[in-house]
Amino acid sequence: MGKVAVAAAVVGAAAVSAAAVLVVRHRMRNSGKWAKAMDILREFEDKCGTPISKLRQVADAMTVEMHAGLASDGGSKLKMLISYVDNLPTGDETGVFYALDLGGTNFRVLRVKLGEVENVKKEFQEVSIPPNLMIGKCEDLFDFIAGELAKFVATEGEDMQIPAGTQRELGFTFSFPVKQSSIAGGTLVRWTKGFNIEDAVGQDIVEELTKAMERVGLDMRVSALVNDTVGTLAGGRYSDPDVIAAVILGTGTNAAYVERANAIPKWQGLLPKSGEMVINMEWGNFRSSHLPLTEYDESLDNDSLNPGEQIYEKMISGMYLGEVVRRVLLKMAEEAEFFGDTVPSKLEKPFILRTPDMSAMHHDSTPDLKVVATKLKDILEISNTSLKMRKVIVELCEIVATRGARLSAAGILGILKKTGRDTVKKGEEDQKSVIAMDGGLFEHYTKFRNSMQNTMNELLGEEASRNIIIKLSNDGSGLGAALLAASHSQYREYSEST
Repeated sequence: MGKVAVAAAVVGAAAVSAAAVLVVRHRMRNSGKWAKAMDILREFEDKCGTPISKLRQVADAMTVEMHAGLASDGGSKLKMLISYVDNLPTGDETGVFYALDLGGTNFRVLRVKLGEVENVKKEFQEVSIPPNLMIGKCEDLFDFIAGELAKFVATEGEDMQIPAGTQRELGFTFSFPVKQSSIAGGTLVRWTKGFNIEDAVGQDIVEELTKAMERVGLDMRVSALVNDTVGTLAGGRYSDPDVIAAVILGTGTNAAYVERANAIPKWQGLLPKSGEMVINMEWGNFRSSHLPLTEYDESLDNDSLNPGEQIYEKMISGMYLGEVVRRVLLKMAEEAEFFGDTVPSKLEKPFILRTPDMSAMHHDSTPDLKVVATKLKDILEISNTSLKMRKVIVELCEIVATRGARLSAAGILGILKKTGRDTVKKGEEDQKSVIAMDGGLFEHYTKFRNSMQNTMNELLGEEASRNIIIKLSNDGSGLGAALLAASHSQYREYSEST
């Protein structure tokens, strides 16, 4: 072999050797980054841990806070609001009743004909509120609502007529913070959800609606002012007398339950005839040192519009689950180059990853996780992900959803403990306790729902879990408001005595 050939061979071998070193370095660098990403994931998983012992502590803390909130206003993170609902539907209600459900940028008006529980006739209409009315004057908003309600009343069919000489009655679901003063009275504490009508704050909203109905010539009485969770409880109780509580798990979360009236120290006045009172817990504001908070929950809370408030809601509800996933992915992208050399700009945008998208990725059953790849591309503009990366993202969704579902179950156990229904008592082996559930998170996120149910069974044990039933009560709040108008009707005592 000539000198030139030898030199070429040496140079070639050196080049191959250098290339091999670069490949090894690249692999080592990549494996180092992968290891870093896995460290972030494992540390997060560890901090999110919800062993049964911790869940029992959360349930006990919920029960303690419930007692404190019932003892005095301001005594607990839980407001434990008295709803003034002491007559829940029995299933014997008859007649035509209306409901108005105002809780966001749309409102619904419903007309309900009650007779047989299995055969409730419902008609409804959904109306969008013009954006200018959400920040205008109180009178303008309620005039618009009353006008739409009057149009809906004008479409009554012959089979939906009320008896001659009687007044139409309405249940009003108002899903904003209200200080309630009676079954049909309450002042607005503050607006949320994009509304900001300053001259309405501190006003009795039933009075405002009543004045607006009078201005449009609509003769209708508001019989009940209810929160959506209380409405869900009423809707559930109508079809099942064993319903003792309602939980909403949707964009936000809340719970209401039936309490013994003599177990409410802050209640002033005569005890109701029924001996019962529905309590609106406002449980989203629950907080305890036993909640498994992570750095991502803390940063989410600090960046929120209400830092330090609604901590439980920020861990378990649909508004926030996808955002927690995004924050973990962002750290993996920034510190471990999980998506490559640059951090995807869309990943830096808060709330871009919604919980329905998280759910779709979590439920992806395709062999190559095609749904995950599509969601990453469409929402975050991240393409060319490996199957290994997509599997990690599914695992991250699993960690966040499981923590939320198990903490939700612990909250329900807290209610069962407070009402003495967490164990089977002698002579009450067949006593069923039903929790009426509503909300898109519970209804549509199957893995979340299944995890919550399994955790309840785990917490209660085989014997007690047979008597605790968790069931979907779809559109409970709208129907519930009409039912509460019926059970608190001005004609109820007259019809009972005839």
